Parts: sequence; structure tokens; C-alpha cells
Amino acid sequence: MDATTVLAEISGNIGTVGYGLAAIGPAIGVGIVVGKTIEGVARQPELAGRLQVLMWIGIAFTEALAFIGIATYFIFQS
Repeated sequence: MDATTVLAEISGNIGTVGYGLAAIGPAIGVGIVVGKTIEGVARQPELAGRLQVLMWIGIAFTEALAFIGIATYFIFQS
């Protein structure tokens, strides 16, 4: 193997690890959003429907970070 082959193999592995690390943030964010929604419903059960809608919107925005992370992996892949 020459140096170019080894470099491509290392950068590919680093990209995969990078996306794995990038997925940690959205996972924590979704956990916080769902946890706070559960707390809100426990305090005021009559607002459960409105809080659930806001929870899904928050999850969607948080998961967008994960999609950006995987997109950058494919964009910067050589």
C-alpha cells in the first residue's frame, strides 16, 4: 500500500467517527425536549395536546442537526 491509500482509509474512518460524535448532541437535545414536555404535562395535564405539538416541533428542529451532520459527512467525503 502506498501513502495515498492509507490516507484515504484513515480519513474515511475519521468521517464515520465524526458523524457518530455529531449525533450525540441531537440525542441529548431530544431527551431534554421530551423530558421537559413530560414535566409540563405532569404540572398542567389540560395542556397536554398543545405541549405535545410543541414537543414534536422541537424534536424536528433538533433532529435537523443530525441530518446536517450526516450531510456534511457526504459532502466532505473525498
